[in-house]
Amino acid sequence: MSLKSQVEAGIKDAMRAKDQDTLRALRAIKSLILLEETKGGTTGELSADDELKLLTKAAKQRRESADIYKTQNRPDLLEKEEAELAVIEQFLPKQLTEEEVKTKLQEIITRLGASGPSDMGKVMGVATKELAGKTEGKLISTLVKSLLA
Repeated sequence: MSLKSQVEAGIKDAMRAKDQDTLRALRAIKSLILLEETKGGTTGELSADDELKLLTKAAKQRRESADIYKTQNRPDLLEKEEAELAVIEQFLPKQLTEEEVKTKLQEIITRLGASGPSDMGKVMGVATKELAGKTEGKLISTLVKSLLA
């Protein structure tokens, strides 16, 4: 079942349950999907890779907004962002812990034969592809720097 059909089914369920937070998040996801499908130069269908990128981007936006609302002491808006983030994360693959990411990065570094900070670009290219959707790029970057230093 495609992401679009899962989201549409979720919207119907959320409407029946009168769950406004879930409904808002699912409508935002559906909007992103429709915008991507109708973008110029596309076939109208999204690949699983494209769907993952959309969801990752939406989750990242919610996290960043939540951080801003937290620093500005806006619990009302923070609560909405966190609720939407929880819904979006249901569609994402399980996120890796920091230790799991570190282990995977060490495997990549030994496989590529990387030895120092000059090899960071080579490691980052492979790591971001292999760990896409499973962890944030910011964490990958931080860990690669520390492992190659």
